[in-house]
Amino acid sequence: MDALDVARWQFGVTTVYHFLFVPLTIGLSVLVAILQTLWVRTGNERYLKLTKFYGKLFLINFAMGVVTGLVQEFQFGMNWSDYSRFVGDVFGAPLAIEALVAFFLESTFLGLWIFGWDRLPKRLHLASIWAAAIGSNLSAYFILAANSFMQNPVGYRINPDTGRAELTDFVALLTNKVALVTFPHTIAGAFLVAGSLLVAVALWHLIRNRDSADIPTYRFAAKFGSWVTLLAAFAVLITGDIQGKIMTQVQPMKMAAAEGLYNTESPASFSVLTVGSLDGSREVFAIKIPYLLSYLGTGHLNGTVQGIDDLQAQYASQYGAGDYAPIIPVTYWSFRFMIAFGMAAAAIALLVLWTHRKGRTPSSKWLLRAGLVMPLLPLVASSFGWIFTEMGRQPWIVFGEMLTRNGVSRSVSLTEVLTSFTAFTLIYATLAVVEFRLLVRYAKAGVPDLTEQPENDDSHDDAERPLAFAY
Repeated sequence: MDALDVARWQFGVTTVYHFLFVPLTIGLSVLVAILQTLWVRTGNERYLKLTKFYGKLFLINFAMGVVTGLVQEFQFGMNWSDYSRFVGDVFGAPLAIEALVAFFLESTFLGLWIFGWDRLPKRLHLASIWAAAIGSNLSAYFILAANSFMQNPVGYRINPDTGRAELTDFVALLTNKVALVTFPHTIAGAFLVAGSLLVAVALWHLIRNRDSADIPTYRFAAKFGSWVTLLAAFAVLITGDIQGKIMTQVQPMKMAAAEGLYNTESPASFSVLTVGSLDGSREVFAIKIPYLLSYLGTGHLNGTVQGIDDLQAQYASQYGAGDYAPIIPVTYWSFRFMIAFGMAAAAIALLVLWTHRKGRTPSSKWLLRAGLVMPLLPLVASSFGWIFTEMGRQPWIVFGEMLTRNGVSRSVSLTEVLTSFTAFTLIYATLAVVEFRLLVRYAKAGVPDLTEQPENDDSHDDAERPLAFAY
């Protein structure tokens, strides 16, 4: 083990941990804005209760996402200074705009929304949460544009004197075809997570608190969240299909690694499950769908999909001697786990809608257990999606331009990286416990009783003041 290995583990752990909060923040900001819009348009207090209820959960998650996101970006200068030096002129532009425009927009208007209850006119207060939601989505786009440059470098040149990448076309950077498809795919995944949370919390109250006066409110939340989850799952499938075709164009090795396809095939079958020899040299057992990989990669049933061995030979000739294939078991299984866990959440949402048919209220404890697991499924799917995206790019940190081993800080020792990795892991574990307990506490509390908590009442328990929720 050397500093490179630990630096990669540290960035991977902090990135996956941070991304546990990102999709919920993005999706829930829009859903809370929709719920508040329904209240402003109809005056129905059911929507106001749900706005404030899920708004608390949104704020808890948002705060944790900000903290973990800041730490993640520090690593570019700490463990990956050679990478930052090489690509900083390009990579820094979208990240700077994300911080100065999108994040400030999100934070400023979120502050107005938090403190603006009964201090701002209804419609202006509603506009503030929509502005925060738009800022959240803009923030995601600029970050994905930066990441997409690592997958498919565009709009730049290599300065022969400094050896650094320099931005030449900012529009090309923002309209990178990888970014254009990754953004809707990521946003759809965010709604999959947010919709699942709505369902899980509503189901818990429907089944555990059957005598509650707010049963109709929770019924609406469960059905609303289920429809969001199903629509998001459909959008994930559509955008994922487009993303696969673009990935085959710009990173054919990643597509080959996702299938574990060593030899070029036309047509190519998609492996639902493959068991191979211990050294991976031959296939022992496989369940395959004919023509599907060709369609996923090229859009044609008889399309040609390049294999790992052929691409390895091509890259060795183009870039020099070396191993240009990622870790195949990681890419193969992370791709399948991403799909399986995401679709499992959609299946539970469909079951929830079925149990609500003809005005019924679900009561099954098995459904409750499935509902409680439901938010974790798309979160795990998203995590596996990013593991596939980043691990499938290896050994490149910037595809075709810089190898990962050349991006690590040369002045950072193994001891220093191990120390920071250990410290961050312990801190994040503590934050995970805090996040979980806060979410569970406020989720169990249920929707607020507006008759007991008048909107102009500032005399609240101090335990709620950290959320800055001035009801």
